[in-house]
Amino acid sequence: MIEALGVPHTEIDLILVNGESVDFLYSVKDTDYISIYPPFESLDISPLSKVRPHPLGQFCFILDTHLGKLSAYLRLLGFDTLYRNNYKDEELADLSREGRILLTRDVGLLKRSIVTHGYWLRETNLRKQLIELFNRFDLLSAIAPFQRCIKCNGLLKPIQKEAINDRLLPKTKNYYNEFHICPSCNQIYWKGSHYERMQQFIGSFLDYLIRK
Repeated sequence: MIEALGVPHTEIDLILVNGESVDFLYSVKDTDYISIYPPFESLDISPLSKVRPHPLGQFCFILDTHLGKLSAYLRLLGFDTLYRNNYKDEELADLSREGRILLTRDVGLLKRSIVTHGYWLRETNLRKQLIELFNRFDLLSAIAPFQRCIKCNGLLKPIQKEAINDRLLPKTKNYYNEFHICPSCNQIYWKGSHYERMQQFIGSFLDYLIRK
């Protein structure tokens, strides 16, 4: 009944029927007074029974096909983020069972029974989506920038300049000596102008979150 009204089960933490805590198996009866509560972390509701599974303990995500830009920024900030622009809905739901939070703009996707952890993004603007996510999951303390490949999500590793000299442009060879590489896709990273722009973005974003 709850999902028929548009609310996916992944966004429900507590159900009270006539003041009693119940789970999703409860059969609704005529004249029942039903209260539905969203996820919350800081309130002690013992002995009431939460219907939402326990938090995963780490923030690993999988994103639907509409969230490509968001996936790049989550990777930039250090979050394990799966994304492909041709995932089918059944693939997304199935992969979310590997301990991943499914992020989507399609509320119907979160109504699939095998999805245990997911979130429907309300915002469409990229920066507002990041703020929404950080507020919902309290991600601030989990940030680890420049640890992952923005292209494929692989973990970056340091590499000696000599090992990649033949892949570097002349100016890059002359001005930079510290490099990292993604073992998964072979993408090379260094602290050039793109790195400075990303640092500025991260700095301004974190300042906003802290001030708020």
